[in-house]
Amino acid sequence: MSFKETFTLHGENLVKKVKELIEEGNVRKITITDKDGKEIMNFPLTIGVVGVVLAPMLAAVGALAALIGECSITVERDGPEEG
Repeated sequence: MSFKETFTLHGENLVKKVKELIEEGNVRKITITDKDGKEIMNFPLTIGVVGVVLAPMLAAVGALAALIGECSITVERDGPEEG
């Protein structure tokens, strides 16, 4: 079972938040949308993804962060919904 969680933040915090989410380990997919709800980027995360694979993705997220202001991250997680 999976569930979704959404965070709203400013571009300068985007890379930091994505790194935190990846380190949690139970994230299946991350979707980044602009303040109008338009999907800008999404990427699936699978078990066993390591730094070599994540480096280009984080570089792209960093470039995106420099261009946008407020955005939202929707995270699809494995496990039971907390709550």
